[in-house]
Amino acid sequence: MSDFWLAPLHGITVYTFRNCLFRHAHGIKTAVTPFFPIQEKTKLNVRKHADFRIENNLSDIEIIPQLIGSNPDHFVDTVNALNAEFGYTRFNWNVGCPMKQIVRKRRGCGLMPYPQMVDDVVNAVTSKTPFSLSVKMRIGLNSPSESIVLLDRLNAYPLDFVVIHPRLGVQQYDGLPDMKAFSECLNATRHKVIYSGDIQSVDDFIGLKKLFPQVWAWMLGRGILANPFLAEQIERAEAVLPLQPLSELKERFAAFYADLLDSMLAVCGEHRVMANMKELWHYFARFFSLSAGELQNLLRITDFKEFEDKTKQICEK
Repeated sequence: MSDFWLAPLHGITVYTFRNCLFRHAHGIKTAVTPFFPIQEKTKLNVRKHADFRIENNLSDIEIIPQLIGSNPDHFVDTVNALNAEFGYTRFNWNVGCPMKQIVRKRRGCGLMPYPQMVDDVVNAVTSKTPFSLSVKMRIGLNSPSESIVLLDRLNAYPLDFVVIHPRLGVQQYDGLPDMKAFSECLNATRHKVIYSGDIQSVDDFIGLKKLFPQVWAWMLGRGILANPFLAEQIERAEAVLPLQPLSELKERFAAFYADLLDSMLAVCGEHRVMANMKELWHYFARFFSLSAGELQNLLRITDFKEFEDKTKQICEK
């Protein structure tokens, strides 16, 4: 049976979302958190970051904190602090975020053209701490050749695994994934590889697994936002079991959505919750086959109660 992980989506897959997803859907065994900026020891206060608190996460799902930044000493300070406060021993480094403001600072995917900077951080963490480190990356910022150079450097270190998204950073999330470049990455690394990107359906997964049977695990991001039951549907397909009828999935989605609203309202005000939910409805709209016009009408609502009632009506149809 294939191994499915929840991808880190900044501002979206935080613990309130994760816990609701795991309570109402199945198939995900590990989640990487949205990124946390590394800091030097004197400025660190990891306790204030609610996403990492043990009491905020379900005990049966492994949580791996993702960090972003490029200073080796600050990286070591941060993993030591997270271990001391929460006991984490596995960490993921974001070398794939394509956001322009991140890239400009030579963070995320902005690091990919600078393999020595990546080497310096990985060397510091693997030589100065006992913790496991993994890297989440793309096939490059500007060129697929960047990933080959970087993977060659990373082969010298005992990394936990490497997550690879088969797009360039300059593509953001547009255009088609480059499967030829991803295949070359598989051949270039000695590490276990997790595939991330554009798994939107059972058929997408089956096609990718046929292409890349050597992939160690599969990361679901935007696909599982659009369909919270995607991982379990794939598992049923792999076991040659019939998929659950859409009518039953919609009932389960309604329960998931009600739980998510309550969970978010418990920690945020209505204005913030509505803003976050509107972002999620760009994905949820696909589950309910909303037209572009129907989605726009929903996103134009400014009163929280009206928005809550309208979204619950959609879920309960």
